[in-house]
Amino acid sequence: MARLTNRVALVTGAGRGIGRETAKLLAAEGARVVVNDIDQAASSETVREIADQGGQAIAWVGDLTDGQTPERLIQGTIEACGSLDILINNAGYVWNSAAHKHSDKQWQAMLDMHATVPFRLLRAYYPWLKQAVGEDRAAGREVCRKVVNISSVSGTDGAPTQVAYSAAKAAVVGLTKTLAKEWGGLNVTVNCVAFGPIATRLTQTYEGEPPTINVAGQDYKVGLAKGQVEQMLPSIPLGRVGQPKDAAGAIFLFCIPESDFVTGQLLICSGGMRS
Repeated sequence: MARLTNRVALVTGAGRGIGRETAKLLAAEGARVVVNDIDQAASSETVREIADQGGQAIAWVGDLTDGQTPERLIQGTIEACGSLDILINNAGYVWNSAAHKHSDKQWQAMLDMHATVPFRLLRAYYPWLKQAVGEDRAAGREVCRKVVNISSVSGTDGAPTQVAYSAAKAAVVGLTKTLAKEWGGLNVTVNCVAFGPIATRLTQTYEGEPPTINVAGQDYKVGLAKGQVEQMLPSIPLGRVGQPKDAAGAIFLFCIPESDFVTGQLLICSGGMRS
């Protein structure tokens, strides 16, 4: 039996990689999924793949770093689906350089994307959430809703060239633990998954010049040099880099009824990698 039947899930950054695999897994388990991404084509492809596997999904395209977009996304999800039971704060990108080369713009961009965006989404979610919980309890229903925030081992252990990204991902852990305490009375679990190396376009292996991705019209260098990967693998007991499906599975653990009494927790999904 599907574990998430009649649940509505919002997954940010679901056009590719971890977000796409998470959206597909939630849909396969019965959830109706709202696919958010800044890229229209990527969002539509995720929705198509979900439909092909027999699931339900809609796309909601928007740049979450626009100050008004998080509230519009929450409202749009509730208007389209009538509820919001699972919120996955996954959207993000990297902008790396040594700390002494970080500009103020670079520092702020990483904090905006990885810390401020989740905060704004959760703040926008609260008014509807409080009302829904009151209505549930008046009707004799007890519904456990779920928030899963995405961090990184860069945020838990630090990482060279990622001072702003690491700081923002560390902030996500604090956000998670605080809201777990504030929202426990609403029967909302708030947990966090911190990823080690997962094979996405942000961590693609390269030789020579690093590849780039384009976010909102600006190019950013991404990827791991082949030598970096070779040095890293011995520190991973499972002996491999993770795949997006591995990451989606870790997120899924916090979405299912079996984790209804688990909140305020940080799960490291890194294949056991030692820092």
